[in-house]
Amino acid sequence: MGVQDHKEAAADQVTTLRGAVITVSDSRTEATDESGKLLMELIEGAGFAVGAYRLIKNEKDLLQRTILELSREVDFMITTGGTGMSPRDLSIESCRPLFTKELEGFGDVFRLLSFQEIGSAAIMSRATGGSVGRAMVFCLPGSKAAVRLATERLILPEIKHLIAQVRKA
Repeated sequence: MGVQDHKEAAADQVTTLRGAVITVSDSRTEATDESGKLLMELIEGAGFAVGAYRLIKNEKDLLQRTILELSREVDFMITTGGTGMSPRDLSIESCRPLFTKELEGFGDVFRLLSFQEIGSAAIMSRATGGSVGRAMVFCLPGSKAAVRLATERLILPEIKHLIAQVRKA
């Protein structure tokens, strides 16, 4: 089977999905969380439900507890924020140990697409993705442009295919 055959089979197997949005920030509020709002709009616009929204501080234990809790409630999670190089950016260090399998290509392709838009600053993103049990987790930067790029060009086009794969017996 080719990739298109796999995607079509996955679309038949996975008919409804619930996503979660997790904004990781020490400074954002619900009123100022533009990236979180955009994620919810994109998820719902693709025909999926938003099953949870969390706005949490850049704290490793808190993010890990949130990911583990939501992995039993939703099919996929997208975090925004905490993927840069500052000492407070802890999303990658928090999520990576929880991954059943890491999706290394996600971060690589995201940085390539980002490079085409913003140039060399793309190397500063540590965006990644992976599975946590039967759920997918994607860690994105906090900017709206990065959220839109990753969600529209990478996550939403493949999410049913990815979920079908992680659920295989």
